[in-house]
Amino acid sequence: MSKKIDAALKDLKKALNKHAEIVGSSAVSLKKAQRASAKVAAAATAYAEVVHSKSGMGNPFDDMLQPGLDSGTLASLAAERDSIKNHMTGPISVSK
Repeated sequence: MSKKIDAALKDLKKALNKHAEIVGSSAVSLKKAQRASAKVAAAATAYAEVVHSKSGMGNPFDDMLQPGLDSGTLASLAAERDSIKNHMTGPISVSK
């Protein structure tokens, strides 16, 4: 491995370890978690740039999905919830 890739990998591992330490604790500070996330993102970007400049390969993180639901799904679920809420005027009858 090249020295630049080794250094970028070391920084990425350090950022990931610090992030895991912060978000894995029992009391998670939002500001600390956000700072740690930003450092992971910056280290991942730096790693990808070094890999690209050395090998010409693309970003190894391009195919990663963002956690959570996409905005269209969230909007659909919210509309369904509101529709159910608006149609609920009294107690639900249970058939036997």
